[in-house]
Formats: sequence, C-alpha cells, structure tokens
Amino acid sequence: MAAIGNLRHRPVRRLTQLFLGLAVYGISMALMIRSGLGLNPWDVFHQGLSERTGLSFGTVTIAVGAVVLLLWIPLRQRPGLGTVSNVVVIGLVVDATLALLPAGGPLWIRIGLLITGIVANGAATGLYLGARLGPGPRDGLMTGYVARRPNRSIRLVRTVIEITVLGLGFLLGGTVGLGTVAYALAIGPLAQLFVPMFAVAQPGDVGTGRVATQPAG
Repeated sequence: MAAIGNLRHRPVRRLTQLFLGLAVYGISMALMIRSGLGLNPWDVFHQGLSERTGLSFGTVTIAVGAVVLLLWIPLRQRPGLGTVSNVVVIGLVVDATLALLPAGGPLWIRIGLLITGIVANGAATGLYLGARLGPGPRDGLMTGYVARRPNRSIRLVRTVIEITVLGLGFLLGGTVGLGTVAYALAIGPLAQLFVPMFAVAQPGDVGTGRVATQPAG
C-alpha cells in the first residue's frame, strides 16, 4: 500500500483524477437512487439503513465506510489517501446531488438516469482507481481477507460479501430491481474499459502492463 500511496510521481494529475473520480462516483449513486429502479448491492444496504435510521444516504455511506475501514485493522491493511478520501467525499457528494435532483418523473427519464448513473459509475471507477492512491474501504476488506487466507477465491469472497449486504439491504427496505441486475452485468465490462483508459503509469510499470484492477467502493 505504501507504493500505491506514493505521491512523488505526477501528484497534481493523480490528486485531480482521484477527487474528480470520487465526485463523479457520488453523482452516479445519486442518479441511480433517483431512478428508483434499483441500486448496486452496497447502496441497497446504505439505503435500507438510511430508511431505518432516518439519517441521510450520504451520512450512512460515510458511517458504513468508516466501520468497514476499522475492519482493516485485524487484516493489517493500510489505507491510502484515496481510501480515506473515499469514505468522506462520496457521501458528501451523493447528499449534495440528491438535494439538487428531484425524485420521480416519467419512466423514460428514470431509465435515462439509471443508464447514465451506471456508465458514470464505471467512468468514476476508472478515474478513481487509475490515480492509484489506495482502494476503497469495501474492496480493501475483500482483498485484505483474501491476503490473510490465500486459499480463498477473490471472486467467491466478493460474491458472498455482496450477496450478504444485498440481502440485508433488501430486508431493511433498500431498492432492489432492474437497476441492480443491470449494474451487476455492466460494471465489470465498464471497469475493464475505463480503468486502463485512466490508469496513471508508474515509473516501474514500463513494459509490465500493470494497472489497478479493484472496483472502487
């Protein structure tokens, strides 16, 4: 993680890209929420908690990110600047966007919000990860767990975590629908498109083809 967080190489480009990516990520979440057609698993959980506690969606997102980050301690994971920024910035941006973006509207507008939100989320993932300043707290939890138990499959661990938070979110009242399925099908190809596009090459990467690969979150 120390190498990921090293800002000596192209700091202005990487910091700009990091915070732009986090802002777009928060906006994309708000677009999917306002579509009312379904959210990604973690956001179903965030929305469910928001409904039950009365806290804003962004506040819940920040609180959950902070709790997940605490779980890094027994896994001996070290957060980067991007990890800590993820916890705070995305939650603030999603609340600000929700305050400006009205709910409801015709179905065709809501479908447009959903599609725009999913594509923007993919682009934000590429921007955020391409800055190479640390993974999001939720993905760090997954990779940290696998690092401590190398016999476990990353795909399996990720699937179990996401199904668990999706189920909990649904029980709490989060929105599961077409958007949930669309996100699950689209985010992998979109990340594969955008991550290499925005990856900031490091001096040691010449000829290696190394890029960041974890989704943000």
